[in-house]
Amino acid sequence: MIDWVLRFVKGIFIGSGFILPGVSGGALAAVFGVYERIIAFLAHMTKNFKKNVLYFIPLGLGGIAGVYLFSFLVSFALGKYEHQILWFFVGAIVGTVPALWRQAGKKGRQRKHYGILIVTFLISLAFLMYGAQLFGSGVPQNFWTWLLAGFLMGLGMIVPGLSPSNFLVYMGMYKDMADGIHNMDLAVILPILIGGVGSVLLLSKIADYVFQRTYAGMFHFILGVVFASTVMIIPFGVRFTFLQIVASAVLFLAGAALSFWMSRLENKYQDDEPLAPVS
Repeated sequence: MIDWVLRFVKGIFIGSGFILPGVSGGALAAVFGVYERIIAFLAHMTKNFKKNVLYFIPLGLGGIAGVYLFSFLVSFALGKYEHQILWFFVGAIVGTVPALWRQAGKKGRQRKHYGILIVTFLISLAFLMYGAQLFGSGVPQNFWTWLLAGFLMGLGMIVPGLSPSNFLVYMGMYKDMADGIHNMDLAVILPILIGGVGSVLLLSKIADYVFQRTYAGMFHFILGVVFASTVMIIPFGVRFTFLQIVASAVLFLAGAALSFWMSRLENKYQDDEPLAPVS
């Protein structure tokens, strides 16, 4: 029962990565030690199917609960305290970096991997800055653009460190997505669900193949994306009052402490090896 509840709580936080800007569901899954197990299961669904399904039920339920609960928070907080809340998101990412760094070096780290990290950071930063300018005025919201939003959210599960919500912010779709989930608007939820499931099923085997052949390289690539996306959500140029500065600092430290605590919790309750074999 304790393991079931713990997996449900992990699912809530992983689900938050699909709705909170700057936070990656895949990165949180990696921090919690379940990412490789998820990818192994999706890439080899017929092997140990029953055991894996029973294992992932609380994670899935927690993920759904996380997306729905945090949509309330986002709809309220971003409407009133957007810039301060962004500092909480930045802190949450910073708190996950030590765990991601350890994860990236689990199978060794060479000089070339630092190069991969730096190059990825620079390219990702340029791409995100260009994307912010391209989609600054928003894009039309219809079935196909919400389908794309779902595909990006699924990609955030496959690629740890990639925060799909960042792209939705740039595309001017984020607030409407959060409101749509909050209000149970099926015109928003259904295409997002279809796009997300399709993305995960299509790309899981690719991710499984890449991680088995270039684990360290892939994780240092992920770190570069994480660092770039973090820089992009920092509210530069915003003028704060003294109280807002204090609130932003407190929220930053709270976000960092929360994500660091989650990674420490994972060290205490380490999951078993994946049941589905990885080839």
